[in-house]
Amino acid sequence: MYVIRLADGTLRVPQSLSSDDGRLIGNAYVELSPGDPDYDRWLPEALTEEESARRRRRWVEENDELEREFLAFKAEQDS
Repeated sequence: MYVIRLADGTLRVPQSLSSDDGRLIGNAYVELSPGDPDYDRWLPEALTEEESARRRRRWVEENDELEREFLAFKAEQDS
């Protein structure tokens, strides 16, 4: 999950929620506006929505070799 910078400057920061015993309950985004205490900490790594979409698209289009390697590894482990 990436930190997303919206057109109005708001940041959507990923946050995970876990149970007391450490099990993952869920992932979500928390919105931070300019002026929020943690805003400046997250801003340098924020991507625009368009940049995030490009990364997702590139990952889907360019992961064929990685997927082949994984499937070969998995087949080796299964045999």
